[in-house]
Amino acid sequence: MTKKDEGKSTSKGRGLTPKQEKFCQLYIELGNASEAYRQAYDCSKMNNEVIAVKASELLNKNGNVTVRLEELKKGHQQRHNITVDNLLGKLERIYNEAMERDTPQFSSAVNAVMGQAKLLGFDKQVIDHTSR
Repeated sequence: MTKKDEGKSTSKGRGLTPKQEKFCQLYIELGNASEAYRQAYDCSKMNNEVIAVKASELLNKNGNVTVRLEELKKGHQQRHNITVDNLLGKLERIYNEAMERDTPQFSSAVNAVMGQAKLLGFDKQVIDHTSR
């Protein structure tokens, strides 16, 4: 344990500091990494760019934080019975309702289709970087 780490207790044996645990809880609640970081850490001397970078580093470079976020997401999904099939069904009903109106609501239908595409991963842009 380094001098820097002294006095930092880990959260529930997960290898997280109390601030990291708070960040994880807030990130799941708010869905905004920068705002979660602001509320979990002292950011009084940081500008928005630094906060965004620090939050991104926590999300992408800290394996313990990543594991904890996955645990929290699973628990959240189970508590609210959220599944991809459930969400796809809701979007399908919205699409059908939008199209069955006397005056079809095309933008609502398109939004429902795009929501389905995002859930299924079809919205990802693939760029071929190989030269020909």
